[in-house]
Amino acid sequence: MNFDEMVLIVVAILSVFELGRVLIGPTIYDRMLGFAVFSSKVIVTAVIIGVINERTFFLDIALIYGVLGFISTIMLSRFVERRGDI
Repeated sequence: MNFDEMVLIVVAILSVFELGRVLIGPTIYDRMLGFAVFSSKVIVTAVIIGVINERTFFLDIALIYGVLGFISTIMLSRFVERRGDI
């Protein structure tokens, strides 16, 4: 097991904790923060998989997912600002 695979395992374990924060978070702001951090961990995972497999299209997927995660965070923030808690 090399360093890249160990980092991938650690990121996967931390992603499970962030998913728990999204599901159990007491407030909507905790859930939004958990979603943003989970989204960034998915991006890091895609980049690491791309490095391990030596495929560049994983970097494109990570970039697209980053843009979609940013847009969804902004849209969810606007929704909460206008309507209050979900």
